[in-house]
Amino acid sequence: MSQQPSLEQIFGSYTAWEAKEGTWFLNFMNGSENMYLLEGTDRALLIDTGYGAGNLKEFVEKLTDKPLVVVNTHFHPDHSAGNGEFEEVGVAEGWIIDEPSVTGAGAVPFDLTKLPHPDYRKRILKDGDTIDLGGGRVIEVWEARPAHCNSSLFFLDRKERLVFTGDEYESQQTIMFDNSNNPEAPYDVKERLDHLQENARRILAESDAFDWVLPNHNGYPLTKAYLEDYVGLVDAVYAGTAVIEEKLNHPYIEMDPKAKEMCRVRYGRVSIFIRKEDIRKVYGK
Repeated sequence: MSQQPSLEQIFGSYTAWEAKEGTWFLNFMNGSENMYLLEGTDRALLIDTGYGAGNLKEFVEKLTDKPLVVVNTHFHPDHSAGNGEFEEVGVAEGWIIDEPSVTGAGAVPFDLTKLPHPDYRKRILKDGDTIDLGGGRVIEVWEARPAHCNSSLFFLDRKERLVFTGDEYESQQTIMFDNSNNPEAPYDVKERLDHLQENARRILAESDAFDWVLPNHNGYPLTKAYLEDYVGLVDAVYAGTAVIEEKLNHPYIEMDPKAKEMCRVRYGRVSIFIRKEDIRKVYGK
């Protein structure tokens, strides 16, 4: 009888490939999630830290010998629970709102206090900050307006013509219901949809600076057309022309007890998962 894989094997078994010189795509969670490693001449930037299985730092140090700068696209457990493997991590100011999604009871299947740096330093990244990796590779930091969550950052790499969007935009769906596990977290469905559109428009305004959109889940890289469809999706929701699907067609989300409250709203190439109660407030209005 074959032995079932351990949680460490499920959550902390990484693969990586160099998509272009100095740009590594890291993949885990059975192919469903991505992280990124960007190298300059002086430093390397690790974008996201995974679930906290405790072996990411060792894996990354096999790929680069340059000093590491570590950042989170946002403060959700599959992106920041591994922060304690590092001494310092750059995060958005809104991390404190989404913190219960990482540190709350049962949020992750590992004891994060056993990581080497459970009290790691959080360096707040703000809109307009830059991360100089050397050799002309300077990564620009943009703060996202709260849409998918309260703590998202975008990273623009003009030298290699890449933009990293976390979970705000992806090829399959963006989750647009509150998943902070914080009862005090603000959530207004119209404001969130407006922000989803506003953020996409801001990135598209710099479309001459990048060729590919790199999300953290599902297919990647993406064309700029996905961002255009996210802009159109919000307009279609308000016009009452977006397609609403009762079936989510997503095995992980469907395992959630709250799945019956959700629907998929589709437009063009893209879709969102959102509470049925919330979409009724804004659909066709």
